[in-house]
Amino acid sequence: MQLTSRYRFAASHRLTTDALSPEENARIYGKCNNPHGHGHDYVLDVTVEGPIDEAGQIVNRSALNALVTSQVLARVDHRDLNSEVPELAGHVTTTENLAYAVERMLKSRWTLPARLVRVRIAETARNTFELKV
Repeated sequence: MQLTSRYRFAASHRLTTDALSPEENARIYGKCNNPHGHGHDYVLDVTVEGPIDEAGQIVNRSALNALVTSQVLARVDHRDLNSEVPELAGHVTTTENLAYAVERMLKSRWTLPARLVRVRIAETARNTFELKV
């Protein structure tokens, strides 16, 4: 059995890397390389899997919500992903890298009986990124 819980957060970022020249950054990342950054209203789906327990659930939803809130949302909501999220330091702040960072944030304190199986982040209506754990 699987359960997917959905969360929302807002954050800003700028796609850039010191490994490339300013011209290469502008060519590769386009408008996402804006020196002043830009923001998104992200949608985060966290999927867990496991057997149904004696309470008829695969996971206590309050415990899952508390974990996601403390380990992810408190770190990324209304933050600049480039400068305020240590888990992204040294990485280009693409949503691909954000998904890996979210996985690490969750796994660092994971004590739930259900297994984390997917992190899915919608950056825009057109771009959604899915990490199968």
